Amino acid sequence: MEDQEQQNKRNWHDRNYKKLLLIPLILIIFSLVYLGYFYHNNQDIIYKDISLTGGTSITIYDQINILELEQNLQDKLDEINIREIKDLTTNEQKAVIIETKSNMTTTKNVLEEYLDYELNGENSSFEFTGSSLSESFYKQLLIAILFAFLFMGIVVFILFKSFIPSLAVIISAFADILMTLVVVDFFGIKLSTAGIVAFLMLMGYSVDTDILLTNRMLKRREGNLNHRIFGAMKTGMTMTLTSLFAFLAALIVAQSFSNSLTQIFTILSIGLGFDLLNTWITNVSILKWHVKTKNE
Repeated sequence: MEDQEQQNKRNWHDRNYKKLLLIPLILIIFSLVYLGYFYHNNQDIIYKDISLTGGTSITIYDQINILELEQNLQDKLDEINIREIKDLTTNEQKAVIIETKSNMTTTKNVLEEYLDYELNGENSSFEFTGSSLSESFYKQLLIAILFAFLFMGIVVFILFKSFIPSLAVIISAFADILMTLVVVDFFGIKLSTAGIVAFLMLMGYSVDTDILLTNRMLKRREGNLNHRIFGAMKTGMTMTLTSLFAFLAALIVAQSFSNSLTQIFTILSIGLGFDLLNTWITNVSILKWHVKTKNE
């Protein structure tokens, strides 16, 4: 009965694998259109926090009502973002982080006026990043991503020595990053340097399962094509789902004390969700089409 059920699944896939390509194709087109619209409105493809635009970050080690603080600072500082750090076990507020594009002196004076005490090295910490330095760092990160894509493509081509399979891996990895970026923009998440690095990490996770699939389909000879696909799917989905659940658990923990880790785990969780789609629909369909055409 089980063999018959597996055979039915494989027969269904044989009939519909080309049609399944419409799903990622529609998502990719929508993502490109949305990103173009986003760029038209914001002159960039992401929302950036002060680590990428320049500004001041002040951490105050005190219990503060962040709603009242935000209302008070709204008209006095430029583009403020306030978040709190809590104790993981007691959920008690331990510190408040204020980020703004205003310079450090202005920010310090405004906060001291609101708090009615002096901010010093014992009750707070200060960090200021110049706009030119942040912009330069942002450009270097984008260049790093482009070079990572280039070298990834070269390595994949060397591994498989075939244009279509290599292109399928690159398309899947590109789609993972593109779709994740659209979700991040849609929810208005301001990316930090950690967020950009997370996209580089996502590229590595995406390529892992794509290479596993491509290697099973093209280089192994045991079983028929469908048997190799479903064998790779069992292994690959186990890998991806294990990482995904680990990142979701880490995300729940990180929200209490680290914005950078929260952003990294959020991006990786979204990206791995899209990787399930792009590996096991996009890449599988392209490779199956390629193998069947080659064998005809």
